[in-house]
Amino acid sequence: EGIHFDLSYTPLIHLGYRCVIAAISDIYAMNGRPEQILISLALSSKITVEFMEEVYQGVMVACKNYGLDLIGGDTTSSRSGLVINVTAIGKAAKDKIVYRSGAKVNDLLVVTGDLGGSYMGLQILEREKRVFLEHPEAQPKLAEYDYILKRHLRPEARKDIIPLLDDLKILPTSMMDISDGLSSECLHIARQSDVGIVVYEEKIPLDPQTYKVGRSLGIDGTTAALNGGEDYELLFTVPQAEHSKLENHPDFTIIGYVQDKSDGNIMISKGGNTYPLKAQGWKHF
Repeated sequence: EGIHFDLSYTPLIHLGYRCVIAAISDIYAMNGRPEQILISLALSSKITVEFMEEVYQGVMVACKNYGLDLIGGDTTSSRSGLVINVTAIGKAAKDKIVYRSGAKVNDLLVVTGDLGGSYMGLQILEREKRVFLEHPEAQPKLAEYDYILKRHLRPEARKDIIPLLDDLKILPTSMMDISDGLSSECLHIARQSDVGIVVYEEKIPLDPQTYKVGRSLGIDGTTAALNGGEDYELLFTVPQAEHSKLENHPDFTIIGYVQDKSDGNIMISKGGNTYPLKAQGWKHF
C-alpha cells in the first residue's frame, strides 16, 4: 500500500484481481500455465472484514477467469498498512519451458499487445486525485479514459498467447512479461542471455488513447512504454526463421532484434538516431 497501489482510487475488487494477475503473468512468461495460488496478508487495524471480503471478490473472479485454485496462504498484522503477497504455481512441459537466458544473436524481438497504457492510466488517476484534494466537491473526469484506466486498474495476463504460440509451432528462445517497463525487461533478457538488444522506436505499439492522452499531459508515448510498466504483455525472442508467422499477426509486433553483447543495448529513434537503452522503470530495491 502506497507503493504498488493507492486505496484512494483503487476499487478493492480490482485490487484483488490485479494482485493475482501480477503473479500468474510470470508463469505465462515461462510458457507455462498457472494452476494454483497462495495469498499471504499483512493487515493494519483499519482493515475490516468487509474490506477484505471485497478484495477477495476480485481474487475469486481472477481464479474463475484463469482456472486457478486458491489453496492457502497466511495472515499477520501490519503497523504500516495493507500488504498482499501472491505466490503462483504452474506447470509447463519440460521441453517447452522458456527462460530469460536463451536469446541468440540475430533473433527477432517481439511484443504482444500495446504498451504504455497502464502508466498513462496511472497518470490520469494521480491527476484526478490532486484535483480532488484541492477541490473535494469536484467530480472526477474519467469517462473518456476507459481503455487506459482498465489497463491500470484491471489488467489481464496474456493466457491466450501460450496456446497461440503452440498452434503456430513457435517456441521462443527467451521470454518475460512487461511489468517494470520495456527497457528494463529488454535489459534483463540481454544480461541473462549475454547479448545486446536493438529496439526500433517506430515499431513500439501504442494504443491511440495512450498516444492521445500522452500528448495532452506532455508525456511522450515512447517514454511511457519504455519506463511505465504494469502492462503485463509478453516480450520474447524467436529465430529469424519465424518471421513469416509473426510479421502480419494482430497479436504480435516485431520491435527489434538481438545483437552481439559488444554492440550494446540501444534504441533507434524515429529520426534514425541511436540512444542507449536505460532501465528507468520500477526498481525493486
